[in-house]
Amino acid sequence: MEHGIVAKVFLPVALGVIMLGLGLSLTLDDFKRVARVPKAVVIGLGCQMLILPAACLGIAHLFQLPGELAVGLMLLAASPGGATANLFSHLAHGDVALNITLTAVNSVLALFTLPFIVNFSLLHFLGEDKAIPLQFDKVIQVFAIVLIPVGIGMLVRAKRPSFAGRMARPVRILSAVFLALVVFAAVVNQIDELATYFAMVGLAALSFNVVSMAVGYGVPRLVKLPEPQAIAIGMEIGIHNGTLAIAIALSPQILNNATMSIPPAVYSLIMFFTAAAFGWWVSRRLRAAQSGRSP
Repeated sequence: MEHGIVAKVFLPVALGVIMLGLGLSLTLDDFKRVARVPKAVVIGLGCQMLILPAACLGIAHLFQLPGELAVGLMLLAASPGGATANLFSHLAHGDVALNITLTAVNSVLALFTLPFIVNFSLLHFLGEDKAIPLQFDKVIQVFAIVLIPVGIGMLVRAKRPSFAGRMARPVRILSAVFLALVVFAAVVNQIDELATYFAMVGLAALSFNVVSMAVGYGVPRLVKLPEPQAIAIGMEIGIHNGTLAIAIALSPQILNNATMSIPPAVYSLIMFFTAAAFGWWVSRRLRAAQSGRSP
């Protein structure tokens, strides 16, 4: 699949469908819920926005990733949680309402944090001449690809709730298909170098994924949040919006760099297996706790 077609046509459509599906699942109450569970939301956002970028930076240096691959991995740390986290949280008996709230708030905050983290990564790993000035039009582009489809979905949900309810499942399925196609397109785009890139970034992506889930679950448990909330935060932080990261990497108006799309693509392949394993483990712990046995 030609890079120009992927970046200019397919990716915006795919990301739009995925973010529209997210919007169909959100209401204003999902934002208001912050006031009802402030501790859980603050812990989740703190892990996502403070601990993860620092951990990702350390992993990129630990594995001595080349600059462009390091920036691609940092793109994941800067991206909000993926909508798929809600499904995995539900299957693992997590607090899905908290997942939805974190996804909603994260998607808004990413408008401001993502450009700064990306620019820091470009400056840190590639040097001053590669950094992108944080121009207003770049922020607007992030706004357009993150929030406009979500806003449309929320508007449909508010005005036509029955229609939104009927469309939620088909759009979720379509979103999953588009996610798979986006990853496939990013991989095919670099098929000649795939084995080399996977060898270079695969273990780093796996490590970041495991660290993300460990931080997302471990920190809430350390501060005595209930198990379902810890599961929700673990899934939210471990399942990043790889599609958004790939879109930013490939977008001709933003980074226009296919190599930077490889870490998000590899991560998106890995995270479904690790999320399933994590979900099985925490579900087992939860069942054991409820029955009074040790896991």
